[in-house]
Amino acid sequence: MAGYVSEAVIRRLPRYYRHLKELEAEGVKQISSQELGKRMKLTASQIRQDINCFGGFGRQGYGYDVPELKEHMAAILGVDQVHRMIIVGAGNIGRAVALSDSFPSNGFETIAMFDTDPAKIGGSIGGIPVLDIGAVTDFLSQNAVDIAVLAVPIDTAQAVADVLCANGVRAIWNFVPVDLKLPPETKVVSVHLDEGLEILSFKMKYKENA
Repeated sequence: MAGYVSEAVIRRLPRYYRHLKELEAEGVKQISSQELGKRMKLTASQIRQDINCFGGFGRQGYGYDVPELKEHMAAILGVDQVHRMIIVGAGNIGRAVALSDSFPSNGFETIAMFDTDPAKIGGSIGGIPVLDIGAVTDFLSQNAVDIAVLAVPIDTAQAVADVLCANGVRAIWNFVPVDLKLPPETKVVSVHLDEGLEILSFKMKYKENA
């Protein structure tokens, strides 16, 4: 793989993987960059540039072997292996993540949830046990965890993230609308739902004013 891959390319990788899975399910065996670009609303040149960041998987005059490229894309994304997750916060967002069917099918295995609500602690959501947040340090010392999903109130997010990082978590999927201060080795992807709606509102207004 190239030493540097732009953030824009990285953000397109899951789209490639999703479309390739769909094509394989449809029985498509091969596809050209032009056909894939048309499907994804990208240019054929952009398709080739993105994929060539990771090696030459296409063949002149043939295009791409769909099952083969899908497997390569899975390996590039790291979803060809199981990632063990915990969810911190068993509210609406945490519950939605826990109950999603797509995450386990893509190799993301949630092994525990944590909360402060006595009414939730000791129960389970989608078969995943809900534990007391006070037990998270001991849990992390006894269980290998790759990713923590953070879905807690704003005023506790940084403190919880600090505990997670101090106990070996190196990747956080953050649903809290706050910019976390994390060690350089900790990777974070933030999903701020209100920002998404604000961007959508802007696009609606821009279209009206265009």
